[in-house]
Amino acid sequence: MTETLLDVQGLTCPLPVLKANKVLRGLPDGATLRVLATDPASMADFRAYCSETGHELLEAAQEGAVFRYALRKRVAP
Repeated sequence: MTETLLDVQGLTCPLPVLKANKVLRGLPDGATLRVLATDPASMADFRAYCSETGHELLEAAQEGAVFRYALRKRVAP
């Protein structure tokens, strides 16, 4: 399956989620998007985004000042 990395370090809300949304739209169903962010608000933002859109939040972790996310694009019915 496809896996893509998006580095949005240094960007603040709402840009990390907006950029992730744009990338996810171009990926095939079931693909994984890994995101690196530094905005502390991104933790709540990505959780809410996945809850609203149906994408699956596979990972949400913090390593120092970097937040790491893995999102699986939902499979359209």
